[in-house]
Amino acid sequence: MRHLALILIFLLPAPILAAPVAVEVLIEERARAEYGATLPDTGEFEITVKDVLQDDVLMLSEFWMDVSTGQFLANAVLASGTVQRIGGLAIVSVPVPVPARRLLPNEIVQEDDLVVIRMPVGRVGAYAVTVPSDVVGKQVRRVLSPGRPIQTQSIIQPLIIERGDQVEIHFSDGLLALAAPGRALNDAHRGQEVRIVNLISNKTITAVAKGDGIVEILR
Repeated sequence: MRHLALILIFLLPAPILAAPVAVEVLIEERARAEYGATLPDTGEFEITVKDVLQDDVLMLSEFWMDVSTGQFLANAVLASGTVQRIGGLAIVSVPVPVPARRLLPNEIVQEDDLVVIRMPVGRVGAYAVTVPSDVVGKQVRRVLSPGRPIQTQSIIQPLIIERGDQVEIHFSDGLLALAAPGRALNDAHRGQEVRIVNLISNKTITAVAKGDGIVEILR
């Protein structure tokens, strides 16, 4: 009977112990939960632990974080069975298009004028452009400095009609399409309204700039 008991003991599975995990992985899991739905889709964490760990980490029993600064405190459960308080930073960075060179007013932004870098989300700002395609082809309104985020108010649709330009006036109501020559009385960017003199009727009308030398009368 005694021998049978010994055999059963050896056949029983050993207790499963939690395996050590990289503390940065545990911190990122908790930090993502703190951000929730506000975490940008392109956001990536850069974790810095300020304390020297005394042993391998099994889990975080407690976690506190200030999302606005990225500062965190955590209670790390160590492989030795003790709990160590650790702190540091969990900073979210996002890809941002920035000028590769100094861009001056009235320049048209080209693809090779931009580089994409990762920046802490807190430095980007609510009005910064984060998609390169939203910048390429736009006209510069204010000087854009290399390496700095581009604010939406610093770029505009390009100027496509200048005062005095000869333009073609288009009108369509779905059944009838007409075109007539005209002359612009003011500058206009794409999508802006522009005053036009119809050179056939000599009347002044308001149209919308659609392309180089093309304006359209909206119903």
